[in-house]
Amino acid sequence: MATWDELAEYVRTEYDIVSETAGEIRLLYTFDEDSDRTQVMIVAREELDQKYEWVQIATPIGLARNVDLHALLQAIGHTTISGGAAIIGEHVVIRHSLPLINLDIHEFTDPLTLIAGAADELESEFFGGDDY
Repeated sequence: MATWDELAEYVRTEYDIVSETAGEIRLLYTFDEDSDRTQVMIVAREELDQKYEWVQIATPIGLARNVDLHALLQAIGHTTISGGAAIIGEHVVIRHSLPLINLDIHEFTDPLTLIAGAADELESEFFGGDDY
């Protein structure tokens, strides 16, 4: 896989799509067929230096104003192997970015799974539920 279009086609065939716009796909990640646990994941095309295509995987976990950011970042530092936290708008998100050139599908699916799992756990611990 080497382009956004190829990755987007893969995502469309493998995941439940919530919405899609140019350069962004929102999907519903389901943890287990027998569970109601899900996570909304945002897969977005990014461009570095106006020539390199990247993909960013992100998911909101809660409103920044509703959390002790120091404690949250400390937990992420001790438990999260893939991705990091950011505030986008009013939301805390967990995100990870990858270059698309020569991207192996496992280099996408493994971080997607890790980010979804970390977000689900952090939502529960710091925000008291699964709102995203």
